[in-house]
Amino acid sequence: MTSTYGGEVAVTSEGLPEWLTPVARAAETMEPRQLSRFLPPSRGGRPSAVLVLFGEGERGPELLLLERAGSLRSHAGQPSFPGGALDPEDGDPDGAGPVRAALREAEEETGLDPAGVQVFAVLPRLYIPVSGFVVTPVLGWWREPSPIRPVDPAETARVFTVPVADLTNPAHRATSVHPSGHTGPSFLVESALVWGFTAGVIDRILHYAGWERPWNRDKRVPLDWRA
Repeated sequence: MTSTYGGEVAVTSEGLPEWLTPVARAAETMEPRQLSRFLPPSRGGRPSAVLVLFGEGERGPELLLLERAGSLRSHAGQPSFPGGALDPEDGDPDGAGPVRAALREAEEETGLDPAGVQVFAVLPRLYIPVSGFVVTPVLGWWREPSPIRPVDPAETARVFTVPVADLTNPAHRATSVHPSGHTGPSFLVESALVWGFTAGVIDRILHYAGWERPWNRDKRVPLDWRA
């Protein structure tokens, strides 16, 4: 399936590796409420996008993540997808803007070459109430991997990949518990606790792609009050 956003940015699932096909198929039918209970308000919210980038490493399929610098005012030290707010030059938030923003932010944060990324799906917009961001997850296949690093240490502490096998391993899964009482899925991988919006999107992708394995939802991980 191939489409264009804004008539300029191609989004295509053609030529994907076979193992990624279940994700592409699931993305075609995912509804907002299947992904999160936090949906964008009818008005307001800051348009943003994240790049959910699948690659293939030494241990098979993997996802690209980064850890935000501990000095940041928002989501300090938290693992996340590359991404951020749309800039005016990214274009229409209802058109190609999110795809451009996701690729631009990924390059600015991790140094990857966007030319090596094939965008194969765009998921429905979701909402992060604590920051007011209206986030569009953009799914990509890292067709031609390029070197990655924290481009600006003041913003990014580290850049790393996580094997999908680790994300689906029940031993690495838990339910995070925020001091506010909110609970959600989390992953203990690569010396990091992935929780919040990022973990929620990963959890739903694993589920609808048919990759999820039964895990102990009663295993609890308390979050710091600063989280």
